[in-house]
Amino acid sequence: MEMKQKINLELRNRAPEEVTELVLDNCPSVNGEIEGLNDTFKELEFLSMVNVALTSLARLPSLSKLRKLELSDNVISGGLEVLAEKCPNLTYLNLSGNKIKDLSTVEALMMKKMKMKRRMKQVHQEDMRKRRKMKMKQVQIWREKKRRWVSHT
Repeated sequence: MEMKQKINLELRNRAPEEVTELVLDNCPSVNGEIEGLNDTFKELEFLSMVNVALTSLARLPSLSKLRKLELSDNVISGGLEVLAEKCPNLTYLNLSGNKIKDLSTVEALMMKKMKMKRRMKQVHQEDMRKRRKMKMKQVQIWREKKRRWVSHT
């Protein structure tokens, strides 16, 4: 059974948006690529593609809620940095039994992940500064209104 067929079977009359876990183990990929998986799987938190002969993750869709990804026993040798962009909340990744020869492949993913975290922290800090500024402005306006009200009475 090919990957597309397995996805349809695993849906079990559910819409892709409703699926939180998807197990595609042991179904062969076509040309070493992911097939049938797309951006409509918005709620997907767990994805397993063990022993599916994957060579590339280039066709992996954006899965912003994905936390756990099982990719063991494939033929992946690189291109892991795509995971940092497409799966920003990934906390568990199993790559055992793949063709990764040196750690620089994994290091590229880790560095990209760290840069993204730093950027998100900066965005959060900027947002907090803006909120504080707005709050101070609201307090100043309130004080001014109170002062005017007190002076009129």
